[in-house]
Amino acid sequence: MAIGIEAQKYIKEGKLVPDDVMIKFISSELKKVQNPAWLLDGFPRTVAQAKALWDIEKLDLVINLDVPFQIIIDRVKGRWVHLPSGRVYNVGFNAPKVPGKDDVTGEPLVQRDDDKPEVVLKRLEQYEKNDTPSNRIL
Repeated sequence: MAIGIEAQKYIKEGKLVPDDVMIKFISSELKKVQNPAWLLDGFPRTVAQAKALWDIEKLDLVINLDVPFQIIIDRVKGRWVHLPSGRVYNVGFNAPKVPGKDDVTGEPLVQRDDDKPEVVLKRLEQYEKNDTPSNRIL
C-alpha cells in the first residue's frame, strides 16, 4: 500500500506521520468498514486530524488517555513483534512462551527500530509540542 510506504519513511526517522498522510490512510480504511461500531487507537492525534475525522464520520465518544511518557517508553521497550503475522508480545504482560520466539510458528521475534526509547521519546516530545491546551478540542 503506497500510504503505508509513505508513512514508514517518517516512522523510520522517528517522526510523527504528517496529518495529510494519516487522514488519507484512516479515510481509506473507514470506507472499508462494514460494521458501524469501530475503535481507533492513537488517532486522531492533532486538531487537524480530529476535524478531518469529524468531516468523514460523526463520533459518539472520544477517550483521551493521559499517560506519563516514562510509562509509555517502558511499555514499548518490552514490545516484541512477529513481523510476518503482526503478532505483538510484551515482556511485561503478554510475554511469548519461549523468549524471543513466536508462540504459533516458533520464528524469531524482533524489536522494531521505532520502538527504541530515544525514538519513542522524540515522537512523544513532538506530540506534546503540538498538543497544547489551545490546540485541544474539548
